[in-house]
Amino acid sequence: MATILKSSEREFQEDPNKIDSFRLFSDVSRIRKGVNPKYLNFDLRRLNPDKYCSAYHFHRHAEELFMIISGSATLRTPSGLEIVENGDLIFFEAGDTGAHQLYNHTTEPCIYLDIRTFAGFDVCEYPDSNKIFIVPTYEIFGKDSQLNYFDGEENVREKWAKIKDTKH
Repeated sequence: MATILKSSEREFQEDPNKIDSFRLFSDVSRIRKGVNPKYLNFDLRRLNPDKYCSAYHFHRHAEELFMIISGSATLRTPSGLEIVENGDLIFFEAGDTGAHQLYNHTTEPCIYLDIRTFAGFDVCEYPDSNKIFIVPTYEIFGKDSQLNYFDGEENVREKWAKIKDTKH
């Protein structure tokens, strides 16, 4: 079934849990119409002047595509800063080479379409703050706390012995 999201029905609402410099608005007409994609996730976003879209990040298991619908913004990638504007398409590959962040350096809102693949989970990494974000469980960890696979597993025989001694 085709669902049409009419421009006349757009309603931008502030994304929850954002701090002052990161105030991003998303069109909620998709949600109101019950559009819940399984693999292709998308949002129409409004980035107001002097705001950042998100923390600088990359996706380990998702690709992302932005299309600037109106306005302009400064894009940060591993290559540096570049101005993007109305009509530009920006593709972000999975992995650290696809790291990105938008900042609205203008006095007008920047409207863009954000399309991302979704395979049921993703891991986002934040190079500036050294965090790992697990999607969709919304768990956030410090990357420095990375452990070896067998850390804490040294006494496996003792754990088995306790289970064997327990009567069911």
